[in-house]
Amino acid sequence: MKGKCYIQGLAAITPQHTFEENLFSQPLVSTNTNVFAVTEPDYKTFIPANSLRRISRLLKMGLTTALKCMQDSSLGVPGAIVTGTGKGSLQDTERFLKDIRQYEERALNPTPFIQSTYNAVNGMIAVQQQVTTYNNTFVHRGFSFESALLDSMLLLEEGVSHTLTGAFDEISAEHFYIKSRIGHWKKEMVNSAELYNHLSPGTISGEGAVFFTLTASPTAQSYARVAGLKMLYKPSLTTLTTGLASFLSQHGLSAKDIDLVITGRNGDNNFEHYYRQLDMGLPQVSQLPFKHLCGEYETAGAFALWLGAHMLRAQQVPQQWFPMASQFPDTLNRILIYNHFFGDQHTFILLERSAAPAV
Repeated sequence: MKGKCYIQGLAAITPQHTFEENLFSQPLVSTNTNVFAVTEPDYKTFIPANSLRRISRLLKMGLTTALKCMQDSSLGVPGAIVTGTGKGSLQDTERFLKDIRQYEERALNPTPFIQSTYNAVNGMIAVQQQVTTYNNTFVHRGFSFESALLDSMLLLEEGVSHTLTGAFDEISAEHFYIKSRIGHWKKEMVNSAELYNHLSPGTISGEGAVFFTLTASPTAQSYARVAGLKMLYKPSLTTLTTGLASFLSQHGLSAKDIDLVITGRNGDNNFEHYYRQLDMGLPQVSQLPFKHLCGEYETAGAFALWLGAHMLRAQQVPQQWFPMASQFPDTLNRILIYNHFFGDQHTFILLERSAAPAV
């Protein structure tokens, strides 16, 4: 899809120091456990202490990130809240299921069930900000965030003033174990900073919450323009190649017009052939992987979008975060994001440098 969609504000809680600090001065955070947990901020600045005791970890992450994003944009109450999540609150879901077994379905606490629903974060944002307009959560596995982004672009086309668009997912010990049984994670322990040196089955797990304030028109403070979005389900290598070519052609572009590609490479050799195909379709274009920064999860594409938007506005790359790269582009006008979730859901997002409106 093509559209006029500009990022006016953003915020992220991730394994890196992304919430309050300037990312271009922050060191690379790594892990040796194959479980990349977020670096959590002080939630009390955004959520009252009495509420903090009652809500789970993912809800804290999602609500705080959303409020920070709104604060960054200075646009006030959004015209719509649209999010994507692959799993919702695992902590609450697991707690409710354990209570069912422990109490034999009697005298159950309803709070974990209520907070385990996928739209619980959206509901908390709407209640706190008194938003009574459009509110939707997409749960489409590896397309979850991209579906939310597409919906937001359509809403902006229809005249919504601005949307609060985000994604959130968490990892738990139980979920890590379950997914390890089907080969999602590496059997050997690897350092996340050296992830791409360990090309073997599986990857490392991750989590995060990222929100964006999107508008149909640019301002002097705009981070970037989301110029296009394309989703492909289980494409063949040929379909992936033709899909990329048609996506660029739709925007009047070719490979030489792309300054940087942010890829979802994750050290899993089961899917490396997709990236080799991408290399052939975009020869001599600089590429930077991002999964060593946040791990693998359904909505990791939101982290890539957050990262690309920062790069375009600042016109620089946080080089300390990419020790595997030997050179970086001198200028950044267009960034292509390519990501997939375990070979099923493939996405392309085209980001362009935002031009300030004429005075």
